[in-house]
Amino acid sequence: MSITVLKRTPLHDLHLELGAKMVPFAGYEMPVQYPMGVLKEHLHTRAQAGLFDVSHMGQIKLIGFDAASALETLVPMDIIDLPPMQQRYALFTNSSGNILDDLMVTNAGDHLFVVVNAACKEQDTLHLRQQIGVACEVQGMNHHALLALQGPQAAQVMQRVAPGVDYAAWTFMTARPLVIDGIECFVTRSGYTGEDGFELSIHNDHATKVARLLLAQPEVAPIGLGARDSLRLEAGLCLYGHDIDDETTPVEAALLWALPKVRRHGGARSGGFPGAHEIFQQMELGVIAKRAGLIGDERAPVREGAELVNADDEPIGTVTSGGFSPTLGKPIAMAKLSTLYTDPGTQVFAKVRDKRIPMTVSKMPFVPNRYYRGK
Repeated sequence: MSITVLKRTPLHDLHLELGAKMVPFAGYEMPVQYPMGVLKEHLHTRAQAGLFDVSHMGQIKLIGFDAASALETLVPMDIIDLPPMQQRYALFTNSSGNILDDLMVTNAGDHLFVVVNAACKEQDTLHLRQQIGVACEVQGMNHHALLALQGPQAAQVMQRVAPGVDYAAWTFMTARPLVIDGIECFVTRSGYTGEDGFELSIHNDHATKVARLLLAQPEVAPIGLGARDSLRLEAGLCLYGHDIDDETTPVEAALLWALPKVRRHGGARSGGFPGAHEIFQQMELGVIAKRAGLIGDERAPVREGAELVNADDEPIGTVTSGGFSPTLGKPIAMAKLSTLYTDPGTQVFAKVRDKRIPMTVSKMPFVPNRYYRGK
């Protein structure tokens, strides 16, 4: 019988000190909640600011003059024209047009800074090295932690700990290097909660010091994976391995907003990424099923894996993420749903323990996002 040894982030001892309940996640021992509890952690992030340890995520540098054009051969996004200190959401696709992972790409000036999902980081790093390693240096950043400060008061906290920056001019999906209490950080104004916020890449040796400084601010509370999941679900954001995977295309995932005109059929740099033909064909002809949002008409939560049926009890889809929305006070879910039923307002039914739970198809995000786009 083999025993899996879980990895630990640089903040592990701090989590224990703060009373976190630790659970296995993507090969790491991670905090799922603190004594405040998931519900209060969720609401605190929506009202003030929460600090998340996301150091299990993969951080990668792509170094070299051809890094942008090389990466563009693996993703259906515009990387070549990504301005310095700008960030972009991207997808690795395979030859069938399915999604290998979703990622964030930042033009850090002298390199591309890439953040990938924890469960995929080893395969993503290998994929990059095998596919474009001759065109640029693929450098893992295992010596760096990643913290996410999220919530409507995140900017005023950052103003206090890193003064001298024009936060009013620093908008969503942009980046800059900062010095916090003498510690160099690379910071993006981004996150996965639907709130304003920042993600800070910090050397492992200094991560705990920066985390303690942020937690010492009156607005900030430590937040675990439980609330991180309910926050991202309310924001209508995909979780890889659940809402998107290597059997789902960007069309089926309802992520076509991320594919710019320049990379689409007829664009100046049309195609040139894995699965382009298949994706363009789906864009033209449509798909049988795609990602959709659902709001429960009753209070019973509907979890991942629940079968969806129509009024005649015919199977029409499957829930891919589900839970209770603390902000709305209702169950919400994302599902892979037959396109015959994806119009907002359509009623469908989830089967939970042989009971049919009525749900209504909803636009996403379920809770309006509050990303800072400038004054």
